[in-house]
Amino acid sequence: MKKNNLETSIENSFKKIVQKDSKIKNAYLLVHSEKAGIHINIAHGSTGNMPANPKQPNYMASVGKLFTSTIIGLLVEKGKLSFDDKITKYLDNELLSNLHLYKGKDYTEEIKIKHLLNHTSGLADNFRVLLDELIKDQNLDLSPKETITYVKNNAKSHFPPGGGFKYTDTNYHLLGLIIEKITDEPFHSALRKYIFEPLDMKHSYMHHYSEPTEKSQYPTADFFLRETRLNDIKGYASLDYSGGGVVSTTEDLLKFMKALVTYQIVTKDTLEEMKNNCASFGLGIDYGYGIWKIKTVPLIMPKKFNCWGVVGATGSFMFYYPEKDAYIIGNFNDFSYERKGVRFMLLNVINQLSKFKGGI
Repeated sequence: MKKNNLETSIENSFKKIVQKDSKIKNAYLLVHSEKAGIHINIAHGSTGNMPANPKQPNYMASVGKLFTSTIIGLLVEKGKLSFDDKITKYLDNELLSNLHLYKGKDYTEEIKIKHLLNHTSGLADNFRVLLDELIKDQNLDLSPKETITYVKNNAKSHFPPGGGFKYTDTNYHLLGLIIEKITDEPFHSALRKYIFEPLDMKHSYMHHYSEPTEKSQYPTADFFLRETRLNDIKGYASLDYSGGGVVSTTEDLLKFMKALVTYQIVTKDTLEEMKNNCASFGLGIDYGYGIWKIKTVPLIMPKKFNCWGVVGATGSFMFYYPEKDAYIIGNFNDFSYERKGVRFMLLNVINQLSKFKGGI
């Protein structure tokens, strides 16, 4: 397959999915590979009364977890904390009281920062517990601490720290609070200081918490849960917080991923720790520190799909594909695409990239 044919094929497969599914109001895709000599940045659908534009900022959902884990990695390198530190070192007693009760025993003292990062703490999830409540009452607006308090009073822990895997935003809310404690500034300010400003990500910000350095001429893309537009619901931002509140353009996100992959943000040793201290998410997927690793499973997941990155509930994704030195970033902006988004990334984009042998 030649370069022009590859670009056209990827673009057509993307547009076909958007056109055939009425749930998708707008969608965005960037594919960049210097090795293959391609740079695709496209959008399809509409936001409000205007056509979707590739320059639009997108709410990226849990893609933001990789920003949170990267800031933790930076603080580790600065000697401010350790991945093995217990969270009791940084959080107040009121929040920690009965945080992790499992079968009558309190395991709070045993939770380490690394348990939060790779979802092995065993804590219950505040996001899913409260999301439906928020849709019913759109005036609901809890602080990040209040969402943690709510879940510890209304949901059960799953296992002792280190005893399994359970994906939960509670872990990343706690990491955000730890970052605030160490840096003595709000999480959105830490995002700007440690990530956005050094990488010149001028159009990136934290949903409902901050503003971009340079305001886009385009509105933030609409995103939906079961036909409910979530953009302007303030309580949703508190529910997401450091578990996924980043809003950004695909070009800004490319700056971040390129800097991360080439060790311009954290060192190689730190990134290897983030990628390789994993728990099993599911068949063919391991989860590190905010990182999904797609790995080989004989007969099911061929080696050609090996890549790493992060996924969000709105069908958002941000991955690096080492075989072609390729970056794949996109968003379908609808909760119905939580799994379909990464499936598209693998079966359409990476599958086609893997077949590319070069040539114009």
